[in-house]
Amino acid sequence: MLSVFSSPGHYVQGRDATASLGPQMVRLGLAGPVLMVASPSAERLLAEVWQETFAAAGTTYAVHRFGGECSRAEIARITGAATAERAAVIVGAGGGKALDAARAAADDLGLPMVSCPTAASNDAPCSALSVLYSDEGRFEAYQLVRRNPALVLVDSSVVVQAPARLFSAGMGDALATWFEARTCVAGRVRNMRGGASTMAAAALAELCHRTLLADGPDALNAVRQQVVTPAVERLIEANTLLSGLGFESSGLAAAHAVHNGLTAAPETHSYLHGEKVAFGVLTQLVLEGAPSGEISSVLDFCTTVGLPVTLAELGLGDAKKESILQIAARATAEGETIHNEPFGVDTGMVADAITAADALGRSRQETAIRA
Repeated sequence: MLSVFSSPGHYVQGRDATASLGPQMVRLGLAGPVLMVASPSAERLLAEVWQETFAAAGTTYAVHRFGGECSRAEIARITGAATAERAAVIVGAGGGKALDAARAAADDLGLPMVSCPTAASNDAPCSALSVLYSDEGRFEAYQLVRRNPALVLVDSSVVVQAPARLFSAGMGDALATWFEARTCVAGRVRNMRGGASTMAAAALAELCHRTLLADGPDALNAVRQQVVTPAVERLIEANTLLSGLGFESSGLAAAHAVHNGLTAAPETHSYLHGEKVAFGVLTQLVLEGAPSGEISSVLDFCTTVGLPVTLAELGLGDAKKESILQIAARATAEGETIHNEPFGVDTGMVADAITAADALGRSRQETAIRA
C-alpha cells in the first residue's frame, strides 16, 4: 500500500487575516467571480471587510447565506447559486458545516475552494472531506472530494469573538486526532485518502495532542476574554491545521464512529461535533483497554476545558439500554471507521464501552464534588 499525505495548498493564520483574503487569492491565481457561502454570523462580522479586500483585489463576489445544515439539499442550493453567478471559486466562511457544504458544492462543480473558518471549532477547514447530514441533523455519509482547499485562511481576531464553547469543542475534535492516528498507524490501515500514513502525519497528530495539553486551558481562558495570545494562536493551529492534517493523512477510528452513532439520538442534535467526539475518545480508550492513567488524563483534560465525559452532558442522562444499543449499532455500521480498530468490533462491545465510559465520567464528577 502506498503512503499518502494530503494537505491544503496554502495555510494563512493571524490577526485580521481576512483583510488579506482578496490579495492572497489573486496571488494564488484564484481570480473571481467568487461565491461566498457564509453563515449569518460570518456575514455579520465580515461583510465590510469582504467588500474592502475584494475591491482591493479587483474581484467580484456574491454571497449565498448558508442554510445551517450540510445536507444534500443545501449543497444543491449552493451549486445552483454558483452556476447562476458563474463563479470561478467558492469560498466557505463560517463553521465546519458551512465549510463542508461549500467544499462539496465546489467539488460537484469542479471548482477550487477556499476555507475561511470563523471559529476553531473542528478540523474541517483543511481537509478534502465533507460530512453530510440529513436536514434534521442525522449523520448520513462522508463525501471525499478530489482536492483539498486551495487556501485556508484563519482570522484569529474573528475566532476569539466566537463563543468559547466552540473553541472548547474544537479541542474535543482535536483530542481524537492522536488517539485515532496511532490506532490507524499501528494497524497500517488506509487513511482518508486511501493510503497508509506517513511519519509526517503521525508526528503532526502527536504534536497536536501535546499542544492541547500544554496550552488548551490557558488558550480557552484567553478566548473567554476575546483576546488573542500566543497560546490562542497555537491552539487555533492545533484545532485547525495539525488536527486536520493528522486525521486526514493518518485516519479515523472509534472516536468519530461513536460521534456518528450519537447523532442517531435526537437528544444530541443541539450538541457540537467536537463535544460528541470528545466522549467518543473516552469510549475508544475504554474499548481498546487503554491504561487507566491515560484514561484519567483524558478525563482531567475534558473536565478542565468543559468537554462532556458523561451521556448526561450530551442530553442522554436517561438513556436506556435500548437507546445505547441503537447508538452502538450506528457506530458499527458497515464502512464505519470503528472497523479500523485492530480487533473485531460489534454492537454489544461498543454499547458496553459507552456505558463504561459514562460510568467513568460520572465517577470523576462525583469525586470532584466530594473534593
